[in-house]
Amino acid sequence: MLLTISTTARPATDLGFLLHKHPDRVQEFGQSSGKATVFYPEAGEERCTAALLLEVDPVTLARSRGKGSPDFSLSQYVNDRPYAASSLLAVALADVFRTARAGRCAARPELAAAPLPLEVRLPALPCRGGPDLARRLFEPLAWEVSAAAVPLDEGFPEWGDSRYVTLTLTGTVRLADALNHLYVLLPVLDDAKHYWIAPDEVDKLVRAGEGWLGAHPERTLITRRYLGRRWTLARTALARLAELGDETEEALEPAIPEEPSPTAPATPPEGADGPDETPSADVEHDPAAPGDGAPDATAPGDGEPDDTAPADGEPDAAAADAGPRSLSGKRREAVLRTLEELGATSVIDLGCGQGELVGALLARPRFARVGGMDVSPMALTIAARKLKLERMPAAKRERLTLFQGALTYTDKRLTGYDAAVLMEVIEHVDPPRLAALERVVFGHARPRHVLVTTPNIEYNVRYEFLTGLRHPDHRFEWTRAEFAAWAAEVAARHGYTVALSPVGEDDPEVGPPTQMGVFTRDQRS
Repeated sequence: MLLTISTTARPATDLGFLLHKHPDRVQEFGQSSGKATVFYPEAGEERCTAALLLEVDPVTLARSRGKGSPDFSLSQYVNDRPYAASSLLAVALADVFRTARAGRCAARPELAAAPLPLEVRLPALPCRGGPDLARRLFEPLAWEVSAAAVPLDEGFPEWGDSRYVTLTLTGTVRLADALNHLYVLLPVLDDAKHYWIAPDEVDKLVRAGEGWLGAHPERTLITRRYLGRRWTLARTALARLAELGDETEEALEPAIPEEPSPTAPATPPEGADGPDETPSADVEHDPAAPGDGAPDATAPGDGEPDDTAPADGEPDAAAADAGPRSLSGKRREAVLRTLEELGATSVIDLGCGQGELVGALLARPRFARVGGMDVSPMALTIAARKLKLERMPAAKRERLTLFQGALTYTDKRLTGYDAAVLMEVIEHVDPPRLAALERVVFGHARPRHVLVTTPNIEYNVRYEFLTGLRHPDHRFEWTRAEFAAWAAEVAARHGYTVALSPVGEDDPEVGPPTQMGVFTRDQRS
């Protein structure tokens, strides 16, 4: 299996810093499926190409399978695994480029955070759905896609095309995002995984899909295929993705009976002790953790492995039915309804992300002035694209201000609004820095109203298979009592009153999934 990544960002050899693999070295990494090799076919100032070659040993795979695995005799030894990209390559990519996937680079941090001109090429990729599916999956991620079907036999064109495509992706994308796109979508296109799919696969999907999967138009198809069509896991993953900020979410479907994957056993093979175990059969468990805790190299290449569905073409019914029934939809509607009830005419969304709430505010003419601030330039770029900023009518464009900034630093651009919204933001701030956020929003900006929403950790027990917090970037999640205590203290310190209300289904035992505080400044302060 072969994957190449090229860049023309000068000096192009900085690609070695980002991948933590030196262009002058050939480095080998053992995999339970065979051997992964990283080398550079070209390494110049103008263009640099890194190649990941995975040599798979089908005999080793056959001998390592569990006793309970079906015996396909000759097909265990004669198959396409040594040649066609699959989940084996995705696992090797996750292992070898672990730190690059996490977006960490001590030597070139500004480069790791910036989009780069990239070209990714896979000469042979199983694609159950053909070139059209490859375009549907990659084009929404800002890639220009060239996908050509590989004929069964060039000497006999009447035989038609095989299920393989030659795929080339070009675009200006952050390298960490590109690697995570590949990690998730390679097994999705193949519609198969080589290892048992356990519940911890949901965590891996949520981590790798952060910032892009929740808003992807094919997110349901991607989730189902990635999780081997195990509907219970897919529903859990979709619910988790629904918590990642205020992106558009689909209403989750009613319970569907569990069905076996067409390419995996319906129960764990012999040797798996429980649902969280990966058997030794059919090679390794996928090392998809976002980081290994090791320091980044100060020069490229440290020689060590780095850390970090419906049928094809079937429409995404859940996505088509997206709306206020989804949690983020309910959250957004609750905020908009409250802003209207308060009589606000100018609103700033602090931590606006990809601009869903900003777009909803602009769609309502009563909001004559709309602001959006986020710490991430990439999020603001995506927001501008989603809002069609370049083609926005002048009258609407004059109402909008988008800018980059941090909530822990005073900024005069935050002032002058009737209301400020922090929707699923405070839980992403380290607790010691909450005091700075409080001073900036309630002490410096001092809008007439502040709306704050945050997850209710008590509700987490209602998410099947969820362990820990709802999102890997959450620094904390509060109970209802903890949020109420924080809100009351903030209001008292800065001359506000606060009213708390639930968002989403208010469970009689554990409360709502989201809790909202509406702060109103005392007229005398």
